[in-house]
Amino acid sequence: MKIKYLHTMVRVKDLEASMKFYELLGLKETRRYDSDEGRFSLIFMAPEGQEDCPVELTYNWDGDDGLPSDSRHFGHLAYAVENIYDMCQHLMDSGVTINRPPRDGRMAFVRSPDNISVELLQDGDPLPPQDPWASMENTGHW
Repeated sequence: MKIKYLHTMVRVKDLEASMKFYELLGLKETRRYDSDEGRFSLIFMAPEGQEDCPVELTYNWDGDDGLPSDSRHFGHLAYAVENIYDMCQHLMDSGVTINRPPRDGRMAFVRSPDNISVELLQDGDPLPPQDPWASMENTGHW
C-alpha cells in the first residue's frame, strides 16, 4: 500500500502575521483557496523547489473561538536550513524569539505567531558551537 505526503495544516488567527513569519523561514505562497460560502481561506506555503511539501495555513474569517489556545498538541513543523546560525540571526533581527537556541550547532526551535512550534535543523553535520548561541538560555516553551 502506497502513501504520499500532502501537507501539514495549521490554524492561524492573523493571516498576515503568519504568512510573514513563514516567509521569513523562506516559504512562498504556492496556492490559495478562498471560500466565500465557508468563510475561510487555505494558503499553501512551501520552500522554493519543494512545492510538493507545503504547510497549509487555515484562516477562518470569523475567528476560531472555542478552539484550543495552545496548539502544542500539534507537535512541530521541521525544516532543514543551510546555516542554522544565519537563520536564527535573521529571525531574531526580524523580531522572532529563539525559544531553544542552536547551542549545539544543530537544532533550534521558534514559535509562529499562532504558537506553532517550528524546529530548525542544520542540514548536514552540526556547525561548531559559537557565541552568542552556545551560551544562550532557552526562552519560554519550545
